[in-house]
Amino acid sequence: QVQLAESGGGLVQAGESLRLSCAASVRTRTLTNYVMGWFRQAPGKERELIAAITWGEGRTHYADSVKGRFTISRGDRENTVFLQMNSLKSEDTAVYYCAAKGRGGTVYDYWGQGTQVTVSS
Repeated sequence: QVQLAESGGGLVQAGESLRLSCAASVRTRTLTNYVMGWFRQAPGKERELIAAITWGEGRTHYADSVKGRFTISRGDRENTVFLQMNSLKSEDTAVYYCAAKGRGGTVYDYWGQGTQVTVSS
């Protein structure tokens, strides 16, 4: 079982940066066997996967819409995953969710409550 809690959302101006954090509580005490993802959902749009990291190897994946601007990373000492968001645009406004799935899994089974990011132009 994995419990996830996001933090770090807020209101920023276009061009600014924001870092989201996702603290994971894992029964196995390690996220080695998990893939962590960041999703977002804007009003009237479907939820989309924007970044993911395979915890054990550190392999990352990004959606084209955020590639080069957002960086997903692992915390060094704790089960925390970060999403560094630079050069924010108004179209990045959304609720951002942290999620987890087992390696080899096709569905993200565990979700945080979401955090609002609003970018004003």
